Amino acid sequence: MAMQERIREGAAGAILFDAAVSPQVEDDWFEPEAWRERGALRQQSGGRGGVAIIDTPAGVCVLRHYRRGGMVAKLMGDHYLWSGADHTRSFAEFRLLALIASLGLPSAPPVACRYVRQGLFYTADLITRRIANAQTLAECLASGQLDGEMAELVGALVARFHRAGIWHADLNAHNVLVTNDELYLIDFDRGRQRDPADGWQQANLLRLRRSLVKLGAAAQGEAAFEESLWKPLVYRYERTLRA
Repeated sequence: MAMQERIREGAAGAILFDAAVSPQVEDDWFEPEAWRERGALRQQSGGRGGVAIIDTPAGVCVLRHYRRGGMVAKLMGDHYLWSGADHTRSFAEFRLLALIASLGLPSAPPVACRYVRQGLFYTADLITRRIANAQTLAECLASGQLDGEMAELVGALVARFHRAGIWHADLNAHNVLVTNDELYLIDFDRGRQRDPADGWQQANLLRLRRSLVKLGAAAQGEAAFEESLWKPLVYRYERTLRA
């Protein structure tokens, strides 16, 4: 189904949504407590800056409130500097996810997003469809399911996005989802489409490698990790990238 982008502006902000999924989206869609009151809040984690699983008229979705990480989080929390609606984190990610969907790449399709402006700053939220029965690659690693075959599938997944020029700002094992039928790449905050180039593509891969090593993939030694997981991943990546 083709995306039907709609924007509903309010006194303090705006909502961008796919009218093909839901003809109308209100501000209370972005409030976990509103879903809780309806008995439609399945799960919530991480407090105000976390993620909520919600039962919406558009189906089961994931509601994410944007919150800064690192040292700047202590100063800014969930506030971002205003530089125009199209430059908000929520609008940018929504539109990138819409592009990804139009390219037939596996990610979480966008449903709606909003920003709320507060003077020189704004806060933001994003709703995407939930990918059912999925585990993160990090969880697969922790449970011993990550083997050479799965590593090859991960390499092919990343290559498909890179071939289309889709750059992921935080490519790590928590942002790869694995189901019985498909692998998905999620969380495209600060991502963008750019001209394919070996430099950023290799840097993206190395970020994923560091994530896997940090999570214990090289616990049996660097050589074992290289042979059993990383070489299969890179082999399939290169084959897919040049296919």
